[in-house]
Amino acid sequence: MRPRSLQARLALSLGVLLTALWAAGAVATGFVLQREMDRVFDSALQETAQRLLPLAVIDILGREEAGVTQRLGAIRPHEEYFTYIVRDDAGQVLLQSHGADPALFPAWAGPGFATTGSHRLYSDAAVRDTVRITVAEPLAHRAAVARELRLGLVAPLLVVVPLALGAIVLAVQASLAPLRRLRDSLAARNARDLAPLAGTGLPSEIAPVVAALNDLLARLDGAFQAERSFAANAAHELRTPLAGAIAQAQRLQAESADPAAVARAADIEATLKRLTRLSERLLQLARAEGGRLRQDRATDLRAIAQMVAADLGRGLPPGRIALCLPETPVMSDLDPDAFGILCRNLLDNALRHGASQGPVDLTLQPDGRLCVANDGPVVPPEVLARLTARFERAGGRAEGSGLGLAIVAAIAERIGSDLTLHSPRPRQASGFQVCLQLPLAG
Repeated sequence: MRPRSLQARLALSLGVLLTALWAAGAVATGFVLQREMDRVFDSALQETAQRLLPLAVIDILGREEAGVTQRLGAIRPHEEYFTYIVRDDAGQVLLQSHGADPALFPAWAGPGFATTGSHRLYSDAAVRDTVRITVAEPLAHRAAVARELRLGLVAPLLVVVPLALGAIVLAVQASLAPLRRLRDSLAARNARDLAPLAGTGLPSEIAPVVAALNDLLARLDGAFQAERSFAANAAHELRTPLAGAIAQAQRLQAESADPAAVARAADIEATLKRLTRLSERLLQLARAEGGRLRQDRATDLRAIAQMVAADLGRGLPPGRIALCLPETPVMSDLDPDAFGILCRNLLDNALRHGASQGPVDLTLQPDGRLCVANDGPVVPPEVLARLTARFERAGGRAEGSGLGLAIVAAIAERIGSDLTLHSPRPRQASGFQVCLQLPLAG
């Protein structure tokens, strides 16, 4: 199940809470308005009865003929919400409004309010309880007014709630912007970037998390530095005793007359030289993983490539290393030692594992793209995919250290370049090619 985002959870929670609070407020307000509305309508009923009763008394007492029911006519058509009847103490209707139905009025039960199934009534009396008036209001009228009030309270929800939800989403997005910047900062880092995270502009709830993460990064960086320092120091300290051991093995070969002893001394010398090369590779790996690879000044990479090729080409047939360099300088802020390590490992790898008679091509393009290619058997895809791992050797050959491409991959990763391996070479049926993009100055 895919986890929901914190932004969605906050927006949904706040939106539901806001809607529930608004709905509860509308319901509570509706009840309060209903109660106040009943009070207003009851007061209107009572006021109407008290104003009509004196008029009715004057009209009834001034009649020439007693006991006659008089119905008042409407001056013009209109919707009548209040109806009334005036009765004597015997229940005889003496006066009624034009829309009044006497059958809807209950028997006299004394002054005050009363409610039937369809009307709200108020009754009062005068002239020693001989003239009685009852004013009625349909309950449907009150219900219609109540519905209009509730609709007036609920209708804004259809507009306000969506707007409020949109405002909540925007507010949550703005509030979580520091988290998104922190996420983007972490996503942009490579696996070896353990620099502390910037803690400025973060909410107080997130700042302790960033502080704890920085503390963890510092401990990890310290552990990695100790590991690299140990590898570099161990490789450095091995140089002198290894050189002494190689010298002793060579002396044994020169001084011994026993062919078997000379052969054993030669084997020891070869083993010690392999160990020396391994210690050099460990030093280079520590340099690639822990040293500063970019400088404040730019260097022409062509001169470094020429020096490395000339150094490795000593004792090799002419044309064994073929350089293809541009005529214009290739200025880069890459550390010259790091570029030299790159070229040396790529050329040494090609010379060691490629075809013994074919040339090794080193091509440096004006845009900083470096490629080293050699002829030789095709490397299977499953082997090609793991060649940049430490101590991985193509074809299981033992003469290499298994660190050359691992060192190149470490440098490529730290300078933000993609290392591409091809076998066979592009547009060829055999061979091996390594390419990476070097940073240019400016």
